[in-house]
Amino acid sequence: MIDFIIAVVMGGIIGWVASLIMKRDASMGIFWNIVVGGVGSILGRFLLGGLLGGGRLRDNAFDPMTLLTALAGAVILLAIVNLIKRGKVR
Repeated sequence: MIDFIIAVVMGGIIGWVASLIMKRDASMGIFWNIVVGGVGSILGRFLLGGLLGGGRLRDNAFDPMTLLTALAGAVILLAIVNLIKRGKVR
């Protein structure tokens, strides 16, 4: 249970940092930061896990490569959302 709570908190932080990088912080709340961080972690592990070697956010929440992979996935996710909604990446 504690692993899940840590993953949610770290997902929220990663989603928040990704929203700052992509300049979407004003339009996102804490719930969407958690969602973006969690989905970005899955996306990053799928796309970049072999390259960067990141693990699961739930198992290795404090591993630097896991955090980097999750952040990269969250940024990619927000770039895709921006592209669909606004027609441009940023």
